[in-house]
Amino acid sequence: MNNYIILHGSFGSKDGNWFPWLKDILLKEGKNVDVPQMPIGVGIQNYDSWSKEMDKLNIDDTTTIIAHSIAPVFVCKYLIDKKINVKKLIFVCGFNNYLGIDPDFDAVNCSMFLDNYTDVKKYCNNIICYYSDNDPYVKYDVEKEFANGVANKQFIVESGGHINSESGYTEFSDILKSL
Repeated sequence: MNNYIILHGSFGSKDGNWFPWLKDILLKEGKNVDVPQMPIGVGIQNYDSWSKEMDKLNIDDTTTIIAHSIAPVFVCKYLIDKKINVKKLIFVCGFNNYLGIDPDFDAVNCSMFLDNYTDVKKYCNNIICYYSDNDPYVKYDVEKEFANGVANKQFIVESGGHINSESGYTEFSDILKSL
């Protein structure tokens, strides 16, 4: 049976942004949906702590993972490390090897980065990326480079900010066309 996993970003919440809205839609369609609360905070959030949470979930070739912000590159690293095939990946505002947001974000994000993130294509051949032309946290070129490295399809959300609640996204209807 198809299952869905929705992952938040650094200092985020499973109850933030458009995640509850998307979870409700998928549940109404009878889908299995996991939206884990990942460990957050300096000294707490890192690749290992997030991997332990992912290890608790059912992930296989029927799984679609929807990930926001730092979570896309984490998912790449996780799938590559664990050699897990999945059905589809939908990445929103993904990036890799980007520092300079601020010291706290840099501290929690850096363990997620990897040089061979494009190897994720060995484990999924249906990867879609959404990003905006005015993200206040991650430069457009950085998000575009990430998308160019992994995506089969890319969508630019005009004036979408970080495509989060701060940018007005408590719903993200564009993502529905990719599900």
